Amino acid sequence: MRVKVIWPLKFVHAMAEGSGAGVLSAMKDQWTSMTGMAFMFVSTILIGLSIQPIYNIPEARAFGEEGASKGAFVALELAMIGVFTIVIIWLARRGLEFFIKAIVLFALWMSLFYALQPYVALILYFMGLDTLTTVLVFSLFLSIGSIYLLHRYPEWYVVNGVGILVGAGVITLIGVSFVPVLIIGFMIAAAIYDYWAVNGSKHMLELADTMIGLKLPVLLVAPKSANYSFLDEKDSVMSDNRDIDIVMKKEDMDWENPVPMTNEGGDGKKGRDALFMGLGDVIFPGMLVISSVSFLPQTGGEVTYFSAFGVMYADSLIVAMGTLLGGLLGYFGLMTQVAMGRPQAGLPMLNGGSILGYLISGYFALGLDNLWQDISFF
Repeated sequence: MRVKVIWPLKFVHAMAEGSGAGVLSAMKDQWTSMTGMAFMFVSTILIGLSIQPIYNIPEARAFGEEGASKGAFVALELAMIGVFTIVIIWLARRGLEFFIKAIVLFALWMSLFYALQPYVALILYFMGLDTLTTVLVFSLFLSIGSIYLLHRYPEWYVVNGVGILVGAGVITLIGVSFVPVLIIGFMIAAAIYDYWAVNGSKHMLELADTMIGLKLPVLLVAPKSANYSFLDEKDSVMSDNRDIDIVMKKEDMDWENPVPMTNEGGDGKKGRDALFMGLGDVIFPGMLVISSVSFLPQTGGEVTYFSAFGVMYADSLIVAMGTLLGGLLGYFGLMTQVAMGRPQAGLPMLNGGSILGYLISGYFALGLDNLWQDISFF
């Protein structure tokens, strides 16, 4: 079909003949980065699951034992996300990148510190050095050293390594702090906000560009080729793709291949140099996984092979794995859109898949009645 006016690219592609084959071709061309991102998605959640027994105690819950079922605290968390976004964008527009980096690196250090402690303690235990002071000192040294390395050399593998550990720490600390019903409410609200922020106001794309420009691990980077360097990435990745997505002029369009790709990859083929996913797209599904093993009925046989730090129970663990599988299916659904060069709001599909996986696996493992927890706003 030949189009003689300016069209939104998503409509052009929907009308193009063989669009399904185009999606499969694009996914095949980028299978390495998509597989790498899926691996990081699963790894982050499994690391969080492995340290869950350490933090599954009243003292570690952000708002105490009673706060785990209070909706007001979830509303507070959502409000804090909005405030953080506004502050970061305000600082970026005024060229105050130093303050952005200081705020984000401090927050990342705190999460990294909590994620590292259990593994540091385990290693020191086998060395016979597992005193509280020694664990704290080594955890402090490793977390500060990691953040310093990130600051000095933010290559993609450094960003991903820190990002995975930070994500594991965050999903664990939030997952043990709220019952699944509240986590699901949090996820639905966040998915609606994410959709509006990417497709409505588009300020989430501006925020992503800011983080890419500052090389901060609030996102994960999956390169297409081995010679990719995140250090060379500019701070207009998302906004450039957004402009392509919104409108293309007829004279600029290659109608045989209506979805333009980015630069030449290391394998000589045209395509994305790397795939980017915000860390929040991993954290929200991960929170429901952790919450499931923390608050659902502790029935079924004891399971010891998922964590070196404590026992889990089969029924709640089945629900957690069903939730993870649902999130992974949502991820692959999301990739059918991302493969075509369109920035997407990740949370609607990722959170939707995770919630569906939670409900289906919960129905078979525990029954729907056991998936509900009594909650209140205050």
